Amino acid sequence: MKALEQLLWSIALPGFGQFLNKKYFKGTVFVILEFLINVQSRFNEAIYLSFLGETKKAADIVDLEWLMFYPCLYFFAMWDAYKDAGGGRAPYAFLPFVFSAYFVTVGLIYSTRITISNIFFGPIWFPILCVIPGVFVGVFLQSILNRS
Repeated sequence: MKALEQLLWSIALPGFGQFLNKKYFKGTVFVILEFLINVQSRFNEAIYLSFLGETKKAADIVDLEWLMFYPCLYFFAMWDAYKDAGGGRAPYAFLPFVFSAYFVTVGLIYSTRITISNIFFGPIWFPILCVIPGVFVGVFLQSILNRS
């Protein structure tokens, strides 16, 4: 239960799970990196516009070169907090986190060019949708590797 709590706080903000695990230096580094990437990429403004349905405006204002750092930071902070709290002890338990980071990063790269059924999801919603196949691929590979 403790590992789940740290994981959920890390989803809220990278670094919070580390603070709960009393890893204050790591937590501070994650929060500073999150803030730096967030400000430089204009991530919050893109999130705001995306929630208002202004996905084209979000794509225009976001700095993808900065934002591409976010998925790896985000998923690594989640994995780190979860693992430090006692979760993820099964072999290859990190794979769903790793593949989510990969899929979200690639989704972000293509997010300004892809529409699905004439819907432009943009740089916020499309990468979020890419978490789903990332988790499935990671869990699938984990189950295959654990059978061997």
